[in-house]
Amino acid sequence: MTPTLQHAMKPELTVEETARGRFVSGIRSLILNDLAADMRAGYEKRAAPAFRRDHGRTPETSREAHLALRGDPAFNIYSAMRVQAQKMVWASVADIVERDLERMEAEAAKVADAPGSLTLDPSLDVPRNVDAIDVHLMPGSYTRGADTLEAGAVYDQGLAVFSMGLMGANLDDIGLSMARYVQGKYPEFQPRDILDTGCTIGHNTLPWKQTYPDARVEAIDAAPGGLRYASARAKMQGQDVHFRQMSADALDYPDESFDLVWSSMFLHELSKKTRAKAFAEAYRVLRPGGLMLHMELPPNDQMDAFDGFYLDWDSYYNSEPFYKGYRDESPPELCARAGFTEDDYIQFVVPSIGIYGEQAVADTIAAEEGEAVGQETTGRLAEGVMWFGFGAWKS
Repeated sequence: MTPTLQHAMKPELTVEETARGRFVSGIRSLILNDLAADMRAGYEKRAAPAFRRDHGRTPETSREAHLALRGDPAFNIYSAMRVQAQKMVWASVADIVERDLERMEAEAAKVADAPGSLTLDPSLDVPRNVDAIDVHLMPGSYTRGADTLEAGAVYDQGLAVFSMGLMGANLDDIGLSMARYVQGKYPEFQPRDILDTGCTIGHNTLPWKQTYPDARVEAIDAAPGGLRYASARAKMQGQDVHFRQMSADALDYPDESFDLVWSSMFLHELSKKTRAKAFAEAYRVLRPGGLMLHMELPPNDQMDAFDGFYLDWDSYYNSEPFYKGYRDESPPELCARAGFTEDDYIQFVVPSIGIYGEQAVADTIAAEEGEAVGQETTGRLAEGVMWFGFGAWKS
C-alpha cells in the first residue's frame, strides 16, 4: 500500500492520483513477491539443472545464476514487468509534483527561519553519477529541476509509491531501525556530532536526530534541489538538521569532528574509486571511539548465487552501473583499507521496526544474533524485509 507522507510537503491527491499510486504499488508488490517466487522456482527447476548439465556443477556466483536464468520465461516475465513498473513509479508522480510545486515552494518559505540550516555550493562540480545517469530509471535523476524543489519532491513521492509502505509513512524505516539498534546495542555510545553522507532528502537522517536529540546532525549530498527539499522537509517536522552541498569523497570538515558517520543505500551509487575515498574521509573525520555505519545491500560473498543475482538485477536493468561492483566488494576489506582495524568491524541484520516492531529489534540485540545475512528477505524490498548494516569503530 502506498503510504501517506506525514509532512506539509504532502500533496492533496485527487481520487485518480491516489488510485494510480496504489495501482503501481500493487503491481510492484506482485512482482517483488509472487513473480520473484516464480523466478526462484524457475531457477531451481529449470535454469540451475540446465547449467549443471552444461558445466557439471550448479551456479556458484551471482553472474553464473544470471547467465543460467537468461531466457527462462519466469525471468523474462519478472524482468519485463519490473522495468515497466519502475518507469510507472516516476510517471505516477510527475504530474502531481508539477501541479503542486508552487504550493510546495510556499510551504518551504513558511519554515525558512525555523531551526536548521541549508548551505549550497554553486562551485561544486556535481558528479556525473548524480547528474548524467537516470539512476533508478528516474528521469532527470537527482538534478531534475536544477535547484528547485522538483527533484526532491519527485523522489519523495516516488519512493512512497516504490516502497509499498515498507519504508514507513515518512520513508524513515531504515534510519529508525538502525538508530534504535545502535542505541540499544551500545547504550554507552552517545554521539554529540552526527554526519549523514549522501542523504538525498534526509528521510533516513531525521531518525538519528530523534534518537539522539542533543546531537548536532549534519547531512550532505551533491544535488542542490534535493537538499533544498530535505531542509524544508526536516523543518516542517520540527527537526533541527544542517544540510550542506558536498561530496562524500571530499568532506569539508576538520579531522576528528564527528562521533557517527552514517549512510543509507548510498555506497552502491558510487564508483569503486569514489567509494574508497568516501571511506577514507569517514575515517578522517571520525573521533576516536566514533562509529562509521552504513545500511546497504548485503555483499555477494555472504549470499548464495540466486539471492546474490536477485539483488544484482538492478545493476543490469535499473540503470545502476555501480551496483554489482559494490556488492562484489568485501565490507570488512573496505573498512580495513580506510584505516579501521579488523577487530573493530561490526555488521548486523536488524528487523524492520515498522514491520516487526521495536520489541523485535530489542530481541535481536538481547539474543546477540543477526550478524550473518542468512535470510532471503535481507536487503529485499518485499514482505518481511530485514536491513543489513555494517561499519567499524575508530580506535
